[in-house]
Order: sequence, then C-alpha cells, then structure tokens
Amino acid sequence: MQVPAQETDAPDRNTGFAAEALFRLAGRKALLGILIPGLLLIVWQLSSSQGWIDGILYPAPTTIARAFYDLILSGTLWENLRISLARAAIGFALGGAAGLALGVLVGMSRRTEKVLNPSVQMIRMIPHLALVPLFVLWFGIGETSKVLIIAKGAFFPLYINAFIGIRNADNKLFEVARALEYSRWTTIRKLVIPSAMPNIILGTRLSLGLAWLGLVVAELMGATSGLGYLMSDARQFSQTPIVFVGIVLFAVIGKLADSGVRLVERRLLHWQDGFKGR
Repeated sequence: MQVPAQETDAPDRNTGFAAEALFRLAGRKALLGILIPGLLLIVWQLSSSQGWIDGILYPAPTTIARAFYDLILSGTLWENLRISLARAAIGFALGGAAGLALGVLVGMSRRTEKVLNPSVQMIRMIPHLALVPLFVLWFGIGETSKVLIIAKGAFFPLYINAFIGIRNADNKLFEVARALEYSRWTTIRKLVIPSAMPNIILGTRLSLGLAWLGLVVAELMGATSGLGYLMSDARQFSQTPIVFVGIVLFAVIGKLADSGVRLVERRLLHWQDGFKGR
C-alpha cells in the first residue's frame, strides 16, 4: 500500500521543484535588472559623500530619498501623482483607442489609406512642443489641452502598428473569410485582430511610453498640479532633490506600465516560438 502513496507524492514533488526553479530564475533576472542602477547609486552616493560632485546640482541618493519621504508625509506627492496618473490614463485610452480603430480601418481599405494616411503622417511629424501653444489657445490651460497632448502621443504608435499588422497578415485568412461568408466585422474580430496582435501589443508599449512623455510636456507647460508641475515648481526654488524624485517616479512608473504590457503579451502570444536570445 505504500508504493501507490509514493507514486502519488511524486508529481507534487516535481511541481515543487519546478516552482522553486522558476522562482530562482525570476530572482536572478531581477538581480541582473537592478545591477546597473544599483552600481550607479553606490558610485553616486560615494562621489557625493566625498565631495567629488556638486551636492546642489547632484544631490546624494540619501538626500533624494529624504525628500521623497517628506513629500509622502505631507501628502503632496500622492495628490500630484494621482492627478498625473489620471491624465495619462485618460489620454492613453482616447489616443490609443482612436489609433487602433483608425489603423484597422486604413489597413482594411486601400481607398481609405489613400485618403487618410498622408494627412495622418503629416500630423505625426508635428512635435508636441509645437502644438502646445495652439492647444492652450484653443482649449485653455485646463485638463482638455493636457489630455489631448497625451492622446496625440498615444495615437500614432497604435495606428502605425495596427496598420502594419493587418497588411502583414496572411492573405489566405481573407480567402477563408470569404469562403465562410464572414461579415467585415467578424473577419476583423476573428481573423485580422488575432493575426495583427504582435504588432498591436508592440504599438501599445510604444503608445504607453509616448503618452507618458506627453504627460511631462503637458505638465511642464502651464500646469498647476501633477508631477510635472511639482518638478517645475521645485526647479524655480532650486529644490533639486524634488526634481530628482519626479524623474525617478516617471522612470519607475513607466517601467512598471511597460512590464504590465509585456506580461499581457506573454499571456496572449504564448503560442509564439520566436528566438529568445542566448
């Protein structure tokens, strides 16, 4: 009677070993990821403590951490961070959704491409900073102008990648759709979008990055709240540690957003068997 019990326990042990191996692998990847930032912080702190760099222009990491802690205690950081995240989310949702929809529309129709694509490409080449004065004149210095600047940044990566993903789809998919008498919407939903998903995921990652950059531009130009405003206000009063707090937060939140999209990418595109590097 003991042999079956041992056979039953074997899969549990194998599962435990596999989970432990995955945990160790994830730990090693995390350590490699923080290796360069960790070394940079050590060198930075050492250089500051030894007086090798100007402490006003390049405050020590411990000084920046103290400023971060003070901002948390006062509630200033959370209030401005909440406003920035809301702006970025709304702008990304508007711009990303519009870019995806128009990219699919243009990708599915050559006539629509000839009519719309040249104008869209010209608008894409206009820098954010060139549009900020116009947006302020048209929409004021309220939330509308800021959200639209962010939406502009999020629009084009998803538009371009959705278009490219559809045009790179296997033509046999459309032959199958015609044979099955799919409607245009069913063809897009069941065949086109899944086929273009790798490009759409890439466009989402790029759109998130550009939306975050658009947020910086929007909040540094005439804002009265948000992380960009906090940094701009600190710069005017030479509070360099607070400026660095804003920079670090922009970097960390941007990386977390990108990692979230990559996690979704691994789940949706688990069927891909591409080269992973050596």
